[in-house]
Amino acid sequence: MPFLLLLAFIGVPLLEIAVFIQVGDVVGLGWTLGLVILTAVIGTMLLRAQGVATLNRARASLGRGEVPMREVFDGACLLVGGALLLTPGFVTDSLGFLLLLPPVRAFALDRLKQSGRLHVHTTGMPPGGDDPFGAGRGPTPGGGRGPVIDGEYEDLGDGDVGEPRPSRWSGVAGPNESPDEAQDGRSDDRS
Repeated sequence: MPFLLLLAFIGVPLLEIAVFIQVGDVVGLGWTLGLVILTAVIGTMLLRAQGVATLNRARASLGRGEVPMREVFDGACLLVGGALLLTPGFVTDSLGFLLLLPPVRAFALDRLKQSGRLHVHTTGMPPGGDDPFGAGRGPTPGGGRGPVIDGEYEDLGDGDVGEPRPSRWSGVAGPNESPDEAQDGRSDDRS
């Protein structure tokens, strides 16, 4: 793997230089530089539009309670494609533009699934979009009462609601105590 990375870091710039020379011979230096800048600008605009559309599809998938696997893959392809488009060169721009095409991304995702290199494990997601904990939705389809929230509680007994309770902590005033009374452990309001 390190050899492949070294080959890519050496081979891609050499290939870009060779293509620059060939294009420069045909159209001239000014047009060559203009084409490189133009591809970067067009690629950035396409990347922004595709990114917003992918984000909206991911939100819709989450709202339906589905795992947005395709949208995450599309987002990763757009990220790599954007980096390639911002790198000066015709070869990297061509690869970046290919990653912006939805059919190319769909083909790559299908190939990854078929090769067994892509595994997705999910435990299920609640439907409801912005409400990931399902508050206020009532019983779940499986018969449960909704999400389980871990916590601690203290049973305060069956005392009257309006009856003041002594403070649990020394020095902390209860609802009918002043801070001075809490320090002394007495209250004038109690009978």
